[in-house]
Amino acid sequence: MSEIDSRKIRLIIQLRQAGITNTEVLSAIERTPRDLFIPPHFETHAYEDQAVPIGLGQTISQPYIVATMTDVLDVEKSHSVLEIGTGSGYQAAVLSRLCRRVYTIERHRPLLELAEKRFNELKLRNITSLAADGMKGWPNVAGNENSFDRIIVTASVDGEPPVALMAQLKIGGIMVIPVGGQGQNQILRKYKKESEDIYGVQNLMPVRFVPLLPDVPRNNSYSSAELEELTA
Repeated sequence: MSEIDSRKIRLIIQLRQAGITNTEVLSAIERTPRDLFIPPHFETHAYEDQAVPIGLGQTISQPYIVATMTDVLDVEKSHSVLEIGTGSGYQAAVLSRLCRRVYTIERHRPLLELAEKRFNELKLRNITSLAADGMKGWPNVAGNENSFDRIIVTASVDGEPPVALMAQLKIGGIMVIPVGGQGQNQILRKYKKESEDIYGVQNLMPVRFVPLLPDVPRNNSYSSAELEELTA
């Protein structure tokens, strides 16, 4: 057994001990090489239960948070999932093993280019990615309304989730999103869309995420090669 395999097994055991019992979620995490999504100088931390910087002020979430958010989404094989905040691509890669299709939006184009390279390397063909303003949701999908079975947001909102995202969630669909501004206590929250106007809301656990921001920033002028140098 390789060192990476043994570290991965220890992580899966840790997640089980922390209360993650969904075998499909654990299997998806076990099959997704987190070391591929970690900057080279942090590779030794790839299978530790901690967040890691990935450049441009962004992080890859700790595995327990990834597992919890994935578990709470209650994803099925037939589902179409929208992710806001591709980051390294790790969360999208895990989800891709559980659902029909993942649509993922990242506002930092260099991060998205690196994530797309990883998706290709892993031959994950059911992920569609886009550099755009995630607060506006996915453009031109089924008229932009009731398009997704599940939505996962990997950045925090100060107040209620963006209206565009709520509109793109199917009736009966679930959204998982961190709520709380910078410097505030954040809570991971689950929304279930009961009707066009009624949502069931459940507070899950304290979390800490970077803020969800609008627009596409100017640092998209970085190439993916330059970003790799920034994070090396």
